[in-house]
Amino acid sequence: MNLVGKDLNLLLLFHMLYQERSVSGAATRLALSQPALSHKLAKLREAFGDALFVRAPRGLTPTPRAHELAPHVQRLVAGIDGFFEFCEGSDFLSRDDRVHLFTTDYMEQLLLPRLLEVTRREAPNLQLVTHNTRGRLPRSELETGECDIAIAGFYEDLPGSYFQQRIHEEGFVVLAARDHPRIGERLDLATYLAGEHLVTTLTGDLDGRVDKRLREQGQARRIVAGLSSFTVPPLLVAQSDLLLTCLRSVAEQAVRSHPGLVIHECPLSLGRVAVIQAWHQRTHDDRLRAWLRARIQALLASDGE
Repeated sequence: MNLVGKDLNLLLLFHMLYQERSVSGAATRLALSQPALSHKLAKLREAFGDALFVRAPRGLTPTPRAHELAPHVQRLVAGIDGFFEFCEGSDFLSRDDRVHLFTTDYMEQLLLPRLLEVTRREAPNLQLVTHNTRGRLPRSELETGECDIAIAGFYEDLPGSYFQQRIHEEGFVVLAARDHPRIGERLDLATYLAGEHLVTTLTGDLDGRVDKRLREQGQARRIVAGLSSFTVPPLLVAQSDLLLTCLRSVAEQAVRSHPGLVIHECPLSLGRVAVIQAWHQRTHDDRLRAWLRARIQALLASDGE
């Protein structure tokens, strides 16, 4: 049997080093001194006949062989961890753990107040860390463990090693100042096109869904600025005659904070945005992360009821 004489703890060491890219970070997570970890790293290199991790200006850099081994080791470690959790009957909600969410400031505003209430009550040792998804699927972060769950409404064509779940859906409205000089009770297309617009852009691209739809009709609008935030543009609209086409929940939150704003139905047919949460195969069977994904789905699905 090939397992005879093998030190399976070296797989866990590899897993931690690949995630942390740091001797000190891996040593902390494994509760080892740095000299002890360095000794084990030497055994790991000997076992695989490769340096695996080499020093870089900041921490460690995996070798090509390490990148090749990483997905196999990640699956093995997850499987072994799940096996012992099953055997020991441990309470996964009491685990000390940290989960990284990649999303937008809009989704942070919509989700986190309720999600933190749930996690503080049901999983008190869990820490949540959010990162800006910056208009793209954080593919490498999902693969290496820097991201556990990615949530946005613009992820498309996910690779086969990813899972996805639709968790929220909503349409577009137009946000304007209540005392806007050119808008009456109803915003029509002519007034919409005559106005000046703000847009949210996470990539710097100003040619969005609205502009593509207008182009189909032989029309165009004037965009005066693109901002990298969903929550800041409403502040500017409240102090000007600018218009903002945004998701309804963004507008509703803005109106609650700024009574001088009003929501108009969009004079264009733009369809609805489906927000999904995506995760990598390596975390699919982790019970704590599966529980968290279910809580996120339940919280956001309730918004559509």
